[in-house]
Formats: sequence, structure tokens, C-alpha cells
Amino acid sequence: TFILILLLSVYLLFIIIVSVNIRINYHLKAYNRIKNYDLNHISITFDDGPNLDYTPKVLNLLKKYNAKATFFCIGKNIKSNPSLIKKIIDDGHTIGNHTYTHSNLIGFFNKKRMLKEIDETNKEIYKITNNNMMFFRPPFGVTNPIIAKAIKETGHKVIGWNIRTYDTIIKNPDRIFNRISRKINPGSVILLHDKSDTTIRLLEMILIFLRKNNYESITIDKLFNLNAYA
Repeated sequence: TFILILLLSVYLLFIIIVSVNIRINYHLKAYNRIKNYDLNHISITFDDGPNLDYTPKVLNLLKKYNAKATFFCIGKNIKSNPSLIKKIIDDGHTIGNHTYTHSNLIGFFNKKRMLKEIDETNKEIYKITNNNMMFFRPPFGVTNPIIAKAIKETGHKVIGWNIRTYDTIIKNPDRIFNRISRKINPGSVILLHDKSDTTIRLLEMILIFLRKNNYESITIDKLFNLNAYA
């Protein structure tokens, strides 16, 4: 009995680890970075917007440093801020799907509910742009067999990251920058959130670092040579 409980515990731990770490690519294929990339290109990405207070500040910084980014937007936020979506696109950035509600229970949704989350978000963007988003990033980077089945049905490309800043948890931008700057290499994908002062300060540090080291931040579609819209 002890051995059985131990094996079950190990298995459950394994499932938890592979489900919350999108980079492992266990349940589905995600585009997390490009290894052995010859060009000094990286992608900066933002989750959870658009945010009326912070997204405009992000856009101003990106323009100041001539950088392009990809924004994974929540459907209900898209509905509330259509003019910000237009601004993001007009500035040459790319939009991706980050579900409609960004629920903390996303890992427990059935396939029907998951498809609804994705579809409703795509519909909000379609109203504004007449385009269907082809990029999807699951909230918290959570993956499981149900999300994998939903994505197989919708045909979205799942976008992950290889540099997670934890900018929603750590409030000291210097501390974050010191940790992540040495991890920035050609083909990297950086995860940020356009919803805090910490991120605004951190973003400028990153953009200064990129400029000093001759890096260029480009959109996910250009980095991976994928279609962002259909």
C-alpha cells in the first residue's frame, strides 16, 4: 500500500509540474523560444491587458525605443477598451488570445467551456479588426489534455516563453532585471504584464539593455515566422 501511495504521489507531482510549466511541451506544443538563433532578435510579450492605465505607458515606451511586442489580451478587457486595441495594432504590435475571463479555475474547465473562452475572445477582436487571432496563451501557462483538445479544434498556435519575470509578484524591478538580464539570448521570449508600475519601470530597463546590446524586439509572428491572424 505504501508503494502504491508513493507511486501515485510521484505521478500527481509529475502531472502538476508538466501542467503548470508550458515550456516542457508535455500536453501540447508551445512556441517558447528559438534555440541557436543567429539574429539578435527577441520577443517581448504582455499578458492580461489591455489596461487603461498601463497599456498606453507600455506603448509609449515601445515607441520611444522602436520596439515591437505581442499583447495577449483578455476578452472582457478587449470589450471594455476597443480603442486601445486599435492603438496597439496601429503601432505595429500583434494581438493574441488570452481567454475571455482569465479565470483562476481555467485548469478545471471542460472542453466546451474552454472553447467558449477562446471563441468569445476571438469574436471581440474580430469586431474591431475583422481578423481572427491565431495565437493563444493559456492563463498562468497552464496546460492539460482538455486545453490541448480545445486548441486542436480551434487551430491556434500556443505561445509560451522562456523568460518569466514574475512582475506581478516581485515588486522590485531592479531585482527582476538582475535575475533575467543574463538569460536574454537571441530567440528569447520574455513574459511581462501590462498592469503595474513595476512592469513599466522594468520594461524601460529591458529596452535600454536591448539597445546597448544591439538586440531588437520583434513580434511573435516575425520571430517564429507564423501567421498571427486568419
